[in-house]
Amino acid sequence: MATYLVGSRASNLAKVQVKEYLAPLRERFPETTFTHRVILEGGDKDRKSLLSNVSAVSGGSAFSTEQEAALSRGDVDVVIHSLKDLPTSNPPGLMLLAPPGREDVRDALCGSTLSGLRTGARVGTGAPRRVAQLLAVRPDLEIIPIRGNVPPRLKKIETMGLDAVVLAAAGLRRLGLDGAIGELLPLELFPPSPGQGALGIQVREDNAEIKEILSSVGDASVDAQVRAERALLAELHGGCSVPVGAFAETKPDGSLSLFAQVTSLDGTRRVTGALSGSVDEPEKLGATLAEELIDQGAHSILDEIRARTAVSR
Repeated sequence: MATYLVGSRASNLAKVQVKEYLAPLRERFPETTFTHRVILEGGDKDRKSLLSNVSAVSGGSAFSTEQEAALSRGDVDVVIHSLKDLPTSNPPGLMLLAPPGREDVRDALCGSTLSGLRTGARVGTGAPRRVAQLLAVRPDLEIIPIRGNVPPRLKKIETMGLDAVVLAAAGLRRLGLDGAIGELLPLELFPPSPGQGALGIQVREDNAEIKEILSSVGDASVDAQVRAERALLAELHGGCSVPVGAFAETKPDGSLSLFAQVTSLDGTRRVTGALSGSVDEPEKLGATLAEELIDQGAHSILDEIRARTAVSR
């Protein structure tokens, strides 16, 4: 009987995601044992510093570096990530498999609705993309930086006297916290982080056995969507500190559509674009739309943000 070690972060959401992913595998392969192992990341240990600074210290991502290192060493056989937390390139020897499906991709405003927020309302979020998108729609808002796991961030509405916080709907739904959602923010104004709502299933390239087992629950349609989104982000040389939003949809005719937006940190400038292409060439679609955004002026926004990020370090 084979046993596989499954790594993830320590948060309740990470544990729920592992349980969600393993449920159909345990049914399909009842004689196979999957054992969960928690791996602490820099972003989990340091809850106060800017994520860009935590990533700089770790030499990688604040939410994936330690897990990827454990996978490369063979300490675990697969790591289950929130795909939006992963860099757009894999470390040597590692690869991503198709996700098993996808939760709601939208951001959620908790504590209020957008129109219900008073002038000058205090809204909590630590994500530059969310800050930029909020200010683009409501420049009067006071954005309060917050970090942490989902339940603690929700509690900050009370503990910090906030009017609302912005969180991923996917995390709220997976934790059974749907009741906290005041409003699901519209995708055309608040496109999510590339990969939001999807799981990142990372394995070693040379582990043919587990690749075969895990591929049995992969969803090709979702895989094409997130590959297009991540290709766009890669072409823009973006990451967690860059306000790039994107989401792809598989259309009834089998084509793949992609919408993306780059927003300046103060919300005063937005560059948007949409493109459709073959579901068989998602990376080409993402790269092509990224080039169109650059031609429209996205490069100046991104250069300005990177310069500011470098100074803040």
